Amino acid sequence: MTRDDNGRSALSIGIQSRLDWLRSRMWFIPSAFAIGSTVAAFVLVPVDHLVDRSMSGDLSGVLFAGGPASARLVLSTIAAAMLSFTGLVFTVTMLVLQLASSQLSPRVMRTFLRDRTNQTVLGLFVATFLYSLLVLREVRTPVVGSSFVPAIAVTVAYLLLVASVGAFVFYIHHMAQAIRAVSVLGSVGDETRAAIARLYPEEIGDEPQSPIPGLPARAPDQFVIQEHTPGVITSVDEEQLVAIAREHALTVALLHHVGDFVPQGAPLLALWSRADGPPDTTLVGHLVGAVQIGQERTMTQDAAFGFRQIVDIAERALSPGINDPTTALLALDQIHDLLRRLAVRGFPSPSRLDEKGDVLLHLPRPGWPDFVALAIDEIRQYGSGSIQIARRLRHLLLDVRTVAPPAREEPIVRQLRLLDAEIAQAFSAPEDRLAAAAPSASGQGPAEDPSRTPPSGPGAAP
Repeated sequence: MTRDDNGRSALSIGIQSRLDWLRSRMWFIPSAFAIGSTVAAFVLVPVDHLVDRSMSGDLSGVLFAGGPASARLVLSTIAAAMLSFTGLVFTVTMLVLQLASSQLSPRVMRTFLRDRTNQTVLGLFVATFLYSLLVLREVRTPVVGSSFVPAIAVTVAYLLLVASVGAFVFYIHHMAQAIRAVSVLGSVGDETRAAIARLYPEEIGDEPQSPIPGLPARAPDQFVIQEHTPGVITSVDEEQLVAIAREHALTVALLHHVGDFVPQGAPLLALWSRADGPPDTTLVGHLVGAVQIGQERTMTQDAAFGFRQIVDIAERALSPGINDPTTALLALDQIHDLLRRLAVRGFPSPSRLDEKGDVLLHLPRPGWPDFVALAIDEIRQYGSGSIQIARRLRHLLLDVRTVAPPAREEPIVRQLRLLDAEIAQAFSAPEDRLAAAAPSASGQGPAEDPSRTPPSGPGAAP
């Protein structure tokens, strides 16, 4: 394998990492709006001077027609109102973040911080406020017989005000919808689906996966890199590591998965020389620079983080303090779709090879059993006493099993076996055990009495 399994270049990975970082910064879009409003104010005022001299009467029915005092009053009122609106939007956003963190999961705060609607509304209010102040300073009262009112600029301030009022109404509606569990789960699910399509683009159908080449034996000249900052591995520039390994006859191995936390001083990368002599230790800075380390996980190269967020929401819903299994069912709806997509996707090999078949780069990646365990284990354990959860889990597993290649059935069969054991332990009454063992797409009771149609075959309840 001499190319990236996913066809991604180092440039695209770097750009995507930076775009993901910018999207999670609430200041970026408001700052762009503020710059745009500043440019608009400095451009429209000279235009107003030209219009005032050449065709002052032609546009009187469209533009602001008041005097300097009226213009000052209008602009100062708009500025004061926008400042209040901005404070209100910021306060509501912080309250929603706090509520979502306590009711759903602290991990979903990232979804709200990346919400472009919130950032755009806040940016529009900041832009209107700043624009009004900048135009206000250009209004001239009569001094020695001269006065100036930037009619076009004041009219634009009116239009920005109307747009801000409309944006505020939409913002209230948007936040009321966004805080709902189904909306949060849908947003996380959509982002995870995009990550799956990007990281696992090829469908395998019923074809078995190709064997994974192994790493070379740990030779005496192995060198372990420990010089890095503490944090979570967010992305890896595979092309840069491969280029270094190819040029200097090295085998480079990342010792952790993307998404793992690595404390300072812990081994990060291991090097083997494929030529005579020990590996060149002067390359440490370049190798460490290819591994991006941040404060929290992202989905740039970590689709498992999407599963983690959804599972966290389900666990919080199933906790004794909240006891909301219906929200956990909504989480299982998203997991069902994601696992169904992954079941037929080809998982890239963790090793990149050169033309001779030697390993250039080894990156550990989660496999199909890892995703199944991540998606099901904790929800199955936390929801062991809920008939709804047991029914929905069985339906999910049986359905995913219908599309999974034979080589991927074992993790599903294992989950069905563990689910049977959980049901047998959680429900003492035979009727409850039969009811919990009946698969259901909604978690509700089946159309017929489960005692008359007990499940059969692999995965049936004891």
